[in-house]
Amino acid sequence: MGSQSEDHVAKLLQAQTQVFNHIFSFINSMSLKCAIELCIPDVIHNYGQPIPLSKLISLLPIHPSKTGDIHRLMRVLTHSGFFNVSKNDLEVMYELNDASRLLLKDHPFSMTSLLHVILGPILSKPWYQLSNWYKNDDPSPFHTENNGVAFWDYAGHDPNHNNLFNEAMACETRLASSVVMGKCKGVFEGLESLVDVGGGIGTITKVIAKSFPNIECIVFDLPHVVDGLQGSENLKYVGGDMFEAIPPTHSILLKGVLHDWNDEECLKILKKCKEAIGNKGKEGKVIIIDAVMGNEKEDNESIEAQLFYDLEMMVLVNGKERNEKEWSNLFLSAGFSNYKITHGLGFKSLIEVFP
Repeated sequence: MGSQSEDHVAKLLQAQTQVFNHIFSFINSMSLKCAIELCIPDVIHNYGQPIPLSKLISLLPIHPSKTGDIHRLMRVLTHSGFFNVSKNDLEVMYELNDASRLLLKDHPFSMTSLLHVILGPILSKPWYQLSNWYKNDDPSPFHTENNGVAFWDYAGHDPNHNNLFNEAMACETRLASSVVMGKCKGVFEGLESLVDVGGGIGTITKVIAKSFPNIECIVFDLPHVVDGLQGSENLKYVGGDMFEAIPPTHSILLKGVLHDWNDEECLKILKKCKEAIGNKGKEGKVIIIDAVMGNEKEDNESIEAQLFYDLEMMVLVNGKERNEKEWSNLFLSAGFSNYKITHGLGFKSLIEVFP
């Protein structure tokens, strides 16, 4: 009987620890944000070798009264896997790993802009409205938090937020561009023209245009997004509304676009895409880069990223991530006949959709 009681207590304590850790999981994000704002990854990188704690402290822009607390911040970050830690005879030493290198300001695939925009007040405050949103008929918690203003309208009227958001999307796209050109370059071979719908500042389209000088490329986005952006010989920027009309083309790229919208809105976008490639008959296609949930070969971290992204889309824009069946239903409903999925782009996939 005593053994059963001890087992019950152990399970209760384990359950309590699980709840504690979930409640405090925001500390991982805030600690990472703090490390970026203190330039910790860059300081370690610039030192050029494993850096002793005392040296790290001396190089950080902190008040003398806080020098004894940096090791506590670093303890959380190393436990979370963001720095490698070792120890010499005197003190602990830190060095960068693959994750923390992506937090360097000058890294070609730096994710610092994404961190700032996701953890900033504009995108984090709507989460406080999540339970209220479930009780009202607002399209998203972002609407609830911002008195009925939609996310895209907010961005259009706040230039600073618009610029930060565009840079955040661009920083995520740079790595995706490199991977796509390495793994899926054949997808673009033989195309005469391509319209990157919702393409932002054109990060991935610039790579495509440079790799395929024979493809006439257009970055198509809202006027306030593309205003003032300069194209090149085979790339130009066009402002417009994808719900109204998309420029005629051989192919369309939708990277991280459809997960921003609900099924009804996605259906409208896909139908406009089909109209735009209509003159090319069976040769035209739509290229989608987005998550495909439910892939059994995905690792746990990729699955978790998809689940988090799904809720983020729900909270900000009433969008969603989709599994293959949901994608298939959308394609068929929009009048497309076939599709092909290529996995292996991190937690995202590439989908070719054919008329």
